[in-house]
Amino acid sequence: MKFHTPSLSRTLLAAVCATAFLISTPVMAQTAAPAAGAAANAPFKIGFINTERVLKDSTLAKAAQQKLEAEFSKRDKDLQDMAAKIKAANESLEKNGPVMSDADRIKAQQNLVDMNREFQRKQREFSEDLNARRNEALASVLDKANKVVRDIALKDHYDIIFQEAVYVNPRIDITDKVLKALDAQSGK
Repeated sequence: MKFHTPSLSRTLLAAVCATAFLISTPVMAQTAAPAAGAAANAPFKIGFINTERVLKDSTLAKAAQQKLEAEFSKRDKDLQDMAAKIKAANESLEKNGPVMSDADRIKAQQNLVDMNREFQRKQREFSEDLNARRNEALASVLDKANKVVRDIALKDHYDIIFQEAVYVNPRIDITDKVLKALDAQSGK
């Protein structure tokens, strides 16, 4: 049985790259030592950022979520109202169907089918629109977070910062630092 997911592939690729890098680091340091001097003896600095936490806990992400909820709340309410009407029409048909004429019952059934089809169409459009807007908002948050991560990496002289890992030692997790910087930047 073959398991293949993009997340697993990226995690394995990151692990392979990190292992290859860590294995080759002493060789590179030895080769670079004469040219680089004291810089070759500097410790290798690694960081990690939990992207999921950034997308959940940052002020920017929370504001984006609230904006989406406000933008889509009316359509969501309309869908809930439409579902309630369909339910009421279905209950009415079940209750009154046996005493209705065949023509009236067929007309009510067709009306119920049409209402249900329209509801499903609107629900599908709602989901597509919401997902598209959510993806736009998350992409914007990630773009800003990546800029903050790059700034921190340059300022604090990180050699590499990972976004996904199987295991992370808490001492290299800089997620809180990124969240604070991102929140400070979004507060401007």
